[in-house]
Amino acid sequence: MKKKKKKKKKKKKKKKKRRRREEEEVQKHAEMGRRNWRGRGKHQLHHHYRRADWRRDHSTGRSHEDGWDSTTAGPSPRAAETSSDQDTASSSRAPAAAPELPGFYFDPEKNRYFRLLPGHNNCNPLTKEMLDMKEQEKKRSRLLEEDEQPIKKAPRTGLNTALLLQRRHLGLLSPSSYSRLVHEVKVSEMKRHKLEVQSSDSSCPNTDNFCLIVADSSCEQVFTVNDVSHGGCKYGIMNFRGCRKGSLSVEMCDNLYFTNRKVNSVCWASVTHSDSHVLLCLVGISQTPGCVSLLPASLFSNSNPDQPGMLCSFKISTAWSCAWCLNPQADKTFSTGLSRHVIVTDAVTGRRQMYGTGSDVLAQQFALRAPVLFNGCRSGEIFSIDLRQRGRGRDHSWKTCRFYQDSAVTSVRLLQDENYLLAADMLGKIKLWDIRVRRSVKQYEGHHNEYAYLPLHLSEQEGLLLAVGQDCYTRLWSLSDGHLLRTIPSPHPAGKDSIPNVVFSSQLGGRRGLPGLLMAVRHDLYYYPYNSDYQDGAVTPEGQG
Repeated sequence: MKKKKKKKKKKKKKKKKRRRREEEEVQKHAEMGRRNWRGRGKHQLHHHYRRADWRRDHSTGRSHEDGWDSTTAGPSPRAAETSSDQDTASSSRAPAAAPELPGFYFDPEKNRYFRLLPGHNNCNPLTKEMLDMKEQEKKRSRLLEEDEQPIKKAPRTGLNTALLLQRRHLGLLSPSSYSRLVHEVKVSEMKRHKLEVQSSDSSCPNTDNFCLIVADSSCEQVFTVNDVSHGGCKYGIMNFRGCRKGSLSVEMCDNLYFTNRKVNSVCWASVTHSDSHVLLCLVGISQTPGCVSLLPASLFSNSNPDQPGMLCSFKISTAWSCAWCLNPQADKTFSTGLSRHVIVTDAVTGRRQMYGTGSDVLAQQFALRAPVLFNGCRSGEIFSIDLRQRGRGRDHSWKTCRFYQDSAVTSVRLLQDENYLLAADMLGKIKLWDIRVRRSVKQYEGHHNEYAYLPLHLSEQEGLLLAVGQDCYTRLWSLSDGHLLRTIPSPHPAGKDSIPNVVFSSQLGGRRGLPGLLMAVRHDLYYYPYNSDYQDGAVTPEGQG
């Protein structure tokens, strides 16, 4: 036994010595590479100028002493030599980039290489993922500092409010163009403020992470879904109100509901009046099947003593998406996107129509002018269903319009004229489609997504498009030309559980509401107002409250 232990110790010592020798050799090799690279750069640069001068002299047939005539364009050889000396001196002062070595990472701060092999250091493993996260966090911190500066970068070169006003008075801008450009300037100047949510029980602040927020059509109420630490989720409604002083107040309804199932999709429904109900898709768990519930919004009201019961609930398999139809020809009708099926249901009679799609339906939206439903699938297909047609055969002839994205479609948004449709997929591509010719006419660059279910936010009246990426950055584009106006970093470090949820409106809080961006990250709520002087007792700027 003792001999075996001694052998093991000897083997460990040998392995350690080998690793040390390898590391020393790598460091020496890297240092020699850097020195050779610097010297080679100087020699090549000087040799380049010597060869250039020789060619120039032979082409003109003149010696170095003759120089150039005043009529000849170009510097003298002496000037070229002095400039080459200056360039070589500046290049020698500039820090040389370390050569990349497979399996190693060079730390410029410590000026040495580190192994990237797994299991090399169990206490503090160094992996490429950790290094990427570190770089991303540095970038986020830098952007947050820039975001706090009083003077921000203009969304377009030379664009500011004073110049726009001057051009408008001169008649160089139409009212619509002036309004659109003013919104672009305002969103570039927005600053972050933290919102304090008021509730009757102030002793129990919200500590559960937001996973979904959806505003109604007037942006007075926002339906929220929060993850619960012990499993499941809770959901309720927040009321927003714009005050005369120019501030925004938020009140959380007391009647919160808990469920042990995941909420996949939410949309507002107009049953008795506009946004009177909430359509909720719950995922099945264990022996409990999934369902779609139609809940009255008054169910969550603080001032409602007689809480009405659930209007209706439909047991279905896992629903990925849902949409409510506002067209009178299909009144009180909603749709649910399932795995390889679409079910259109009459909320009053319970009558159903089923369509086989062949792929999971992840996104849906009804048109307003006609009872037509647009669907986005996991396969990348986007198709429409006209509810007035009766045929539902396997040949898919009932699909009135079909075109394809490059990856799984996560969101579809119709423009007001219903001739154009915005679609986002899991490759991070956002495209504007002309439905009439079934062709992509514009693409919005910069969005980041790999596998997450991320929605698009369209504010057509202001000419803005918003999307939150999987990298936790909120990006705003000009809807008309696809120009990226602003990239807003998350107040929290990036992570799967900290992707922001946003709502943008020019009247957040109703008719007397305020324009701006509402952002929910983890358990915090933030507001980005247009007004740069925005302050209130209930709302404190970040870092002051």
